[in-house]
Amino acid sequence: MGAVSSPTRPAADIEGGPARAGRSHWAIGSARLLRNHGAVAGALIVLLFVAAGLFAPWLTDDDPVQVQFDARFAAPSGRHPLGTDSFGRDLFSRVLYGGRLSLSVGLIAIAISDVVGIPLGLLTGYRGGRFDDVVMRLVDLWLAFPGLLVAIAIVAILGPGLQNVMVAIGIGGIPGLVRLVRGTVLSVRGSEFVDAARVIGGSDLHIIRSHIFPNVLAPIVVLTTLRLAGAILSGVGLSFLGLGAQPPTPEWGAIVAEGRSYLREAWWVSTLPGVAIFLTVMGFNLLGDGLRDAFDPRLR
Repeated sequence: MGAVSSPTRPAADIEGGPARAGRSHWAIGSARLLRNHGAVAGALIVLLFVAAGLFAPWLTDDDPVQVQFDARFAAPSGRHPLGTDSFGRDLFSRVLYGGRLSLSVGLIAIAISDVVGIPLGLLTGYRGGRFDDVVMRLVDLWLAFPGLLVAIAIVAILGPGLQNVMVAIGIGGIPGLVRLVRGTVLSVRGSEFVDAARVIGGSDLHIIRSHIFPNVLAPIVVLTTLRLAGAILSGVGLSFLGLGAQPPTPEWGAIVAEGRSYLREAWWVSTLPGVAIFLTVMGFNLLGDGLRDAFDPRLR
């Protein structure tokens, strides 16, 4: 007598029981994200630096631009937890306020590229035809140049300064975002729910807003988190080259640049802000990888 095979388990049981049946894509993805230890660690790192920047005035009493020549190159101590720089300025306060600026540069630059890149990607992916061909050829041409080189050229035209750095990084991120959004739209444009909305008389704007965009939002969120790390690095790099924050403004890249001439006698001036940059970028990368693993259906 042959063994009796067990009936196939329903999808809800495979996912972890009937309680998961009917759960939304975002709810399932959030549960997967919380089980990813790397993503949780990345989120905690990001939250730590965001909170440090927001509450900097309450975390230190020192003015980040106050010069104290009698305290030049003071080593890390109880009075100055991260030491002082060549002008006697407290490095702890400069790193706190510098993090606020560096994170702001990344966030505003990403917002600039999103305002242009997301609508353009949605339109090119949905409409197709000659409009799509023209836009994508321009995007291909743009992507032939390194992003940092494009940002340096834009800042050279506009002039140095944090505002111009934000604009330069934002503009430089548009082509990659357009390509990603367009590709995601192409994967859902021919779906049955889009055809049904078109049959019942839905306008193109309504279909894009109510049916296409919600289904491409998850990849955009994942990419935004990963792009934040790159935008912060680009902003720090431009400030390091003297194209971003100008002295005495405390910004991570500018602080590292100021201390590079004193690495032998005062290693902490460049090293400790560099550690803050490393941790912040690593946090965003860990969080972005976790979001991708949680919300990308191809990885399930």
